[in-house]
Amino acid sequence: MTANTLFYIILTIIVINFIIDKVLDAINAKHYNDPIPEVLSDVYDEAAYKKSQAYKTVNYKFGIGTSLFSFVLTLGFLFLDGFEYVDNIARSFSDQPIVIALIFFGIIMIASDIITTPFSYYKTFVIEEKFGFNKTSRKTFVLDKLKGLLMMALLGGGIIALIVWFYQITGHQFWLYAWGLVTIFTVFMNMFYSKLIVPLFNKQTPLEDGDLRTKISAYANSVGFNLDKIFIIDGSKRSTKANAYFSGFGSEKRVTLYDTLVNDLDEEEIVAVLAHEVGHYKKKHIIFNLTTSILLTGLTLFILSVFVSNPLLSHAIGVETPSFHVGLIAFGLLYAPISELTGLIMNYTSRVFEYQADDYAKNTYKAAPLISALKKMSKNSLSNLTPHKAYVFMHYSHPTLLERVNNLRS
Repeated sequence: MTANTLFYIILTIIVINFIIDKVLDAINAKHYNDPIPEVLSDVYDEAAYKKSQAYKTVNYKFGIGTSLFSFVLTLGFLFLDGFEYVDNIARSFSDQPIVIALIFFGIIMIASDIITTPFSYYKTFVIEEKFGFNKTSRKTFVLDKLKGLLMMALLGGGIIALIVWFYQITGHQFWLYAWGLVTIFTVFMNMFYSKLIVPLFNKQTPLEDGDLRTKISAYANSVGFNLDKIFIIDGSKRSTKANAYFSGFGSEKRVTLYDTLVNDLDEEEIVAVLAHEVGHYKKKHIIFNLTTSILLTGLTLFILSVFVSNPLLSHAIGVETPSFHVGLIAFGLLYAPISELTGLIMNYTSRVFEYQADDYAKNTYKAAPLISALKKMSKNSLSNLTPHKAYVFMHYSHPTLLERVNNLRS
């Protein structure tokens, strides 16, 4: 196989992915105006449903523009040997592989952020603002960007530097050391993300004593679940949309409730949502997802180790001097179809897990308050109640509201 052939394989992958995504988006958009299923008729009144349709349409059109821009930019970058240009800049500063890789990825990361920031700004301060969701101040928006870049530089840069170092020292065996590093990092972040990272962006406060905490504790005790760490996060600092999530395990497990969730739902509904989250823990979904993620990472790194030293990878994207960091980029582009396939499998598994967690909440608490909670959250986020099945299959990590309600009612 020649570098030219590999180049056209990469182009084909990019084009096919783009076409599939846009066709799915178009098919899904055709169902925006479908009648609401009878079982969900109480989610929207006429005015709210029209607002939901308008929100979906605006986001659909915005998505077409942003993805088309990204698609053209990617193709232009490849055809104009953009990676060769960036690699030459990086090499002008140093001849050390680790330093070159850090400068190379740093330039790409900063350039990407500069290019995408106007779209992110428009999404936040025009679209989300228009439909009443945005609560983010411009100061918070800028600070979030700066903090995100700093974290990416420190954590991402540190991991890349170590992986390149492993490659320089051990050659093809680098994947084992890289896998160990990523595994330790993944487990650590799962354990301590809420304690170490979230406070950089949001304020978390323990749920105060009162009726809600008493009801939550009573439920947790009834199912033999030790739940001492319950936190309220100031999600309203950025958006009116509500959420709740479970993080950590062992002594570090905690439940975090968005203040918007606490404000939108009554106490019975909040306990039902927590019962769903407890169901994920009891059914060992968190451990399964963590283990699967680690195994997939190991597999990906092993396949990377087989191909990354082949000069064809670098040459395929127009870089004359073969290197690990450029090979990593080319490999990522070629690996996209496998990533799509594993993503589909993980999405399907996630949807199965959501049913199981719903069933757990139904059997250990009540179905009715969980149904009403799901309906309220869907209404408050102007969710699509009639998505196309193909779109759901490709993109949804949760069953549709209709599927969840029917399951809970059965």
